[in-house]
Amino acid sequence: MGLVYSPESSQEYLLVSKPHPLRLQRSVAMVDVSKWPLFTLLSTQELASIRQACIFGAFANEAIYITHDDEVYVLGLNCSNCLGTGDSQSTIVPKKLDSLTGKKLISLSYGSGPHVLLATQEGELYAWGHNGYSQLGNGTTNQGVSPILVTTNLQNKRVTEVACGSHHSLALTHEGEVFAWGYNNCGQVGSGSTANQPTPRKVSNSLQNKVMVSIACGQTSSMAVADNGEVYGWGYNGNGQLGLGNNGNQLTPCRLIALQGLCVLQIASGYAHSLALTDEGLLYAWGANTYGQLGTGNKSNQLSPVQVMTEKERIVEIAACHSTHTSVAKTQSGQVFMWGQCRGQPIVLPHLTHFSSTDDVFACFAMPSVMWRLLSMEHDDFLTVAQSLKKEFDNPETSDLKFSVDGKYIHVHKAVLKIRCEHFRSMFQSHWNEDMKEVIEIDQFSYPVYRSFLEFLYTDSVDLPPEDAIGLLDLATSYCENRLKKLCQHIIKRGITVENAFSLLSAAIRYDAEDLEEFCFKFCVNHLTEVTQTAAFWQIDGNMLKEFICRASHCGAFKN
Repeated sequence: MGLVYSPESSQEYLLVSKPHPLRLQRSVAMVDVSKWPLFTLLSTQELASIRQACIFGAFANEAIYITHDDEVYVLGLNCSNCLGTGDSQSTIVPKKLDSLTGKKLISLSYGSGPHVLLATQEGELYAWGHNGYSQLGNGTTNQGVSPILVTTNLQNKRVTEVACGSHHSLALTHEGEVFAWGYNNCGQVGSGSTANQPTPRKVSNSLQNKVMVSIACGQTSSMAVADNGEVYGWGYNGNGQLGLGNNGNQLTPCRLIALQGLCVLQIASGYAHSLALTDEGLLYAWGANTYGQLGTGNKSNQLSPVQVMTEKERIVEIAACHSTHTSVAKTQSGQVFMWGQCRGQPIVLPHLTHFSSTDDVFACFAMPSVMWRLLSMEHDDFLTVAQSLKKEFDNPETSDLKFSVDGKYIHVHKAVLKIRCEHFRSMFQSHWNEDMKEVIEIDQFSYPVYRSFLEFLYTDSVDLPPEDAIGLLDLATSYCENRLKKLCQHIIKRGITVENAFSLLSAAIRYDAEDLEEFCFKFCVNHLTEVTQTAAFWQIDGNMLKEFICRASHCGAFKN
């Protein structure tokens, strides 16, 4: 089974407007909200209105959700005013936050203090809740009873991601800058001292002139990933959660030298442990291991990153949350593994679950059962137009046309093809309709590729391994299907390996896919020694080899 991309799932590693192969947005998953007990307080109509949601709190007893109309509601205990309703009253009836109505949320995080940070699509940053250490960034220590717009040092900055520790805060801007504020007893603000930081302050030192693409917080530690795959950590390190090979606190960002030579795409921080996912789908873990949350088979802390799940297939997503000791990973075929503290039980080796989403693990096994990210919801009580179309693809009972590819039939509907694709609109002209064939033979594309193309017209999604996605990229280019071309490029990026990197680069050049070409080229340069030893490298023609060597040399690939 290949990687599945749809209008929702393709956001999983979607390039933001300032392009860079490793500048990633946090993914938005599709899960069933009813798995979280707090949402059983809502009516069927209220549940159906939810588009995004997050469960948080010391006992998973507070919630915020956003409707399809971009209205924001909260309910629950309201500890430290973290519901933002303007009062300290708990509520089992959803209350609307009028100040956030119409705001499109792109990132949300909560601290166990508790406090809440929220970033909007416009790049605005809001904060509310506990503020004893100025973790709201407004220069005071007064509790935030309702959402406060955080602006100090962030004027003309566009915040794209937020992260909370227990009492400190991080924000990532569109330009790749990291800002930090709040409690700083262990250096988690990265300022070089242990003085609390009352307002957002740019984290510099080792991060100066670096473009950061992702951030994460443990309880009292901070992590960030640069666009070249380097990882930096600062703050509390008593359990080795910074991965520096020691357990000394760090007052400024320090690069994880143990991950040198690896290109990290995603990091995740638990209470006192950390996970990293590389561009080759490899998983590394370090830090506290009291509950087996590193997945090493024992409970010994690790001061430096160790590779785990080495026998498993490529990993495409990792998950952890600073208020839990649970770790989760999802493989390329969709298998979800969990380990660490699971309903109070220590699981010291990755355990295969029956779940299809990393989020389900947190709903059912984490303590507390919080959400580790802002989620999108799905409802299956009725079929939408899109779901109905998906159901009818390759259905011989309702189809009025068949394609024959490699001796196999694919059943489709002429009307759908005409509506969805200019290629078929031209093909099904009225004069041709009069003598319409019942079967159309296709010989220039393989069955998996052509079936996937037709299925895309019904579902807007693609389910193919990267090697077949190259063929689909060829078809998308021939049929001028630009959206399909982009989806193919996403699949290829997610499936790139040392073995197939040069083949994918060659195909990207052949099909004039500039963004994919840049991504594959950078991967080849990052793993130059291994790539040049593959069969694919030595099978290319001389001109392309010369161009690659010349281009790589300009990037400093051959410097001593």
